[in-house]
Amino acid sequence: MSKESTLGKASKELMWKEPFYGFFLIMLNKVWDNKRVPTAGVSKNGINYQLAINEDFWMSLSENHRIGLLKHELLHIAYFHLTQFFDFNDKKLANIAMDMEINQYIDKAFLPDGGIDIDNYSDLNLDRKAGCRYYYDKLKQAQDQKNKTGTSGDSNFDKLCDAMDQGEGMVVIVSPNGDIEIQLPNHGTWEEFENLPEAEQKIMQKQLDRVLQEVSEQTEKKRGTVPGHIKDHLIAISEIEPPKFDWRGYIRRFTGISTKVFTKKIRRKENRRYSDNPGIKIKMRQHMLLGIDTSGSVSDDELREFMNEIHHIYKTGVDITVIQCDTTIKSIEPYKGKLEMSVAGRGGTEFDPVLEYYNANQKKYTSLVYFTDGECTTDVKPKNPVLWVLSERSSMNDSLPGKVIKLEL
Repeated sequence: MSKESTLGKASKELMWKEPFYGFFLIMLNKVWDNKRVPTAGVSKNGINYQLAINEDFWMSLSENHRIGLLKHELLHIAYFHLTQFFDFNDKKLANIAMDMEINQYIDKAFLPDGGIDIDNYSDLNLDRKAGCRYYYDKLKQAQDQKNKTGTSGDSNFDKLCDAMDQGEGMVVIVSPNGDIEIQLPNHGTWEEFENLPEAEQKIMQKQLDRVLQEVSEQTEKKRGTVPGHIKDHLIAISEIEPPKFDWRGYIRRFTGISTKVFTKKIRRKENRRYSDNPGIKIKMRQHMLLGIDTSGSVSDDELREFMNEIHHIYKTGVDITVIQCDTTIKSIEPYKGKLEMSVAGRGGTEFDPVLEYYNANQKKYTSLVYFTDGECTTDVKPKNPVLWVLSERSSMNDSLPGKVIKLEL
């Protein structure tokens, strides 16, 4: 069979097995590229994403593995990895973390040989389906431990680290079924998305949202299942509620001195020192730490309520870092204006880890806003301002150190 025939057959099989990803694949342009792409990857096509496939690699795969490869690349897009990727400092580690996340959604019988499988790193004690930021942070901790002591505690991950240091592409590791070769993930085509103008990024995101909306509608018409995180994303972008708190007023009154100073040259203002040069406008900017209680007692509705408020804080123009925590810190990442976020945690509740992190980084953040249901206490005394934001359905907890408010219409 020709490459086009095998691609068509794999697409039909994917449509039959998982209509959402089948419809999603139909909406994407597909190109054959043996020069830049060793296996397959997502590349840029105007304001759209497209799928680039190495013909030789494709033809070497079994029918099941072809289906798994297509779903793998679609998952990278559906989980917004191509925009998150450039927020990570260690790109090689991010490649592994992202493949570790999405390969859990692919049946192992369809996962091509050499794919990253979380089960091969059991000694790292990783949670399942916890999000790429969680995996990146956990892998970074293991990598740092290996650099200090000579081992991360997991021999297979040690081999991956050595391969990344040496630039090798294949690694032999021990799996439950015997030794296998692992291919280090390579997302070289993603470089096309780096340093895009902000306006183009927004256009591409809106176009992707339109595609996801159409794919979801087609899937539901065929009585198929739409992935939960896609549903949450589409609900979020369609239901932005007004803020339940005056965030602009809070930022003016409560946060104190900014940690960042920005200067901008403007022609409207005369330069008093050099008459022929533009004036300079000085702007103070806040950097706020926003904590989210991701314990099991916080419902999905409460999390959506929190994300709505966080989005309105972002719109005031402040810099935001979001820290997720249940009994331990699950992730720390900058907030870039997205209305949805992968939630990690859902265990018990502890406020101490976030407060201790806040105290240890008191020069970095102007204030901490902690979103929670308030069902916990703490003895840690914050060194900088803290605002506790309780959900609309929660009970007041005045024992918390700092100002406490409850979200109400």
